[in-house]
Amino acid sequence: MGALRITLMVIFILISVALVILVLMQEGKSAGLGAVSGAAETYWGKNKGRSMEGKLVRITTGLAVAFMVLAVILNLNLF
Repeated sequence: MGALRITLMVIFILISVALVILVLMQEGKSAGLGAVSGAAETYWGKNKGRSMEGKLVRITTGLAVAFMVLAVILNLNLF
């Protein structure tokens, strides 16, 4: 079972690096400034889920879930 643990650790490290890169690629969320400046009424504000930023958020969420699941599995010491 040592090979399975090593494989899971490699996947865990790759997910960790991908998460860091994806979080750094995302735009910062300003505290309410979008509503003050009217940016929330733009086309891009309404269709955020279809934009590149929306895709980055979904990928980040999926990788974060995978990260947490792998962290729990690796800490159970079953392998």
